[in-house]
Amino acid sequence: MIAQPSNLNQLPNELKPTFQELKVMQHLQQAGFRKRFGFSCAQLFQLVFVLLFHQKNWFRLLESRKDDSMPGKDAVYRFLNHTGLAWRRFLTSLSVATVKKVDALTSADRDAVFIVDDSMFERNRSKAVELLARFKDHATGAYYKGFRMLTMGWSDGHTFLPVDFALLSSSKSAITGMNESVDKRSHGYKRRQEALLSAPQVVASMLDRVLAAGATASYVLMDSWFTHAPLIREIVSRGLDVIGMVKNDNKRFLMQGQKLSLKELYSVATPVASKKRSILRSIRTVLACGTPVHVVFVRNRSKKNDWLAVLTTDLALCVEDVIRIYAIRWDIEVFFKCTKSLLRLQKEFQGRSYDLLISHTTIVFSRYLLLAWQHRQSTDARTFGGLFYVLCDEVGTLDWTVALQQLLDLISEIATKAGKKLGALIQRQLQQWIASLPSYIRACLPISCCES
Repeated sequence: MIAQPSNLNQLPNELKPTFQELKVMQHLQQAGFRKRFGFSCAQLFQLVFVLLFHQKNWFRLLESRKDDSMPGKDAVYRFLNHTGLAWRRFLTSLSVATVKKVDALTSADRDAVFIVDDSMFERNRSKAVELLARFKDHATGAYYKGFRMLTMGWSDGHTFLPVDFALLSSSKSAITGMNESVDKRSHGYKRRQEALLSAPQVVASMLDRVLAAGATASYVLMDSWFTHAPLIREIVSRGLDVIGMVKNDNKRFLMQGQKLSLKELYSVATPVASKKRSILRSIRTVLACGTPVHVVFVRNRSKKNDWLAVLTTDLALCVEDVIRIYAIRWDIEVFFKCTKSLLRLQKEFQGRSYDLLISHTTIVFSRYLLLAWQHRQSTDARTFGGLFYVLCDEVGTLDWTVALQQLLDLISEIATKAGKKLGALIQRQLQQWIASLPSYIRACLPISCCES
């Protein structure tokens, strides 16, 4: 009989347990990924997923000796370019299930947050990519061709997990338009329509989907590009508080019937007596939309004579907690760096279809989810459950010095019963092992044993 090969055979041994524990294939099935014939969606998904771990791209893998057992190039590209696959439903289902697993390992004292930010998705050498647009990189001031990758993630301060994303284009600076032949009932068409919306609209819809899926958090962290009154009001109406950096622009804050700018607000703010010298002042005020906020002013590390402002809608937080929680926002910057530098985002496939960009970005985010869960398991001692404490109790009932002496006596007895050559070898190895022990352990051993 010829055994049917398992779908997990192409996965590295290190990833198989994690794949099964997070039930990745089950989430793929629940999202409606099915094919009538040929290679299944699960096989094609796993094939693209493990390309990174083979240290090859799709072209090099086809040139290798494994090309006979691999699907054709057209099968993989048809899978990635399919407009009817619900990639967002799959990512949301997988990420929320992982969030619940991580949240079970997190203390109730830690703050869970949603983080919103965007990053460059460059396609500078492309000319015919669907919905390609021209954007400005505000960090360098240079322009690039591509998309804005708006991303929402969940974090507890230790583990960051991406939960949703959107590749935003622009109708004003568009280079190429939308493919008009796309079925308007498909998931791909809805993603294309979303790409032309403004970032605040997309953030609000992301929050609705993630909350409906079952993920929970206390705060939404944003940088100065998103901390504006309309979006803050939308988030607060969903029962979440906002902590975000405030840009020093034309915003107005209401203070005793007067409208003050951020610079004027700093001049009337009260100095803070805190152990942290970087925290300068704080004040409670009201946004123009009527939302009460607490603004904390901190020293700018880049310019010692300048300051930065952090805003929160949670008036019960002290100034130290506001800065501590906002520092978690840096997790998403590490995520962007990791996906682009290590997980081959925007580099592994060079398709022209918008659906391929969405599908490959989802697979890259799935790689990060699995690696983040593995990292959490290896670094969080509580994932061992009660086994660790049971073993500690068993060891505690036996004095370790007595146990170590019994072990040495047993080895010495074996050495005396063995031949001269083997006995001498055992004694030499024993002396080397004793010499490598820490001094506080050697001090507890009998001198006779150490000198034998």
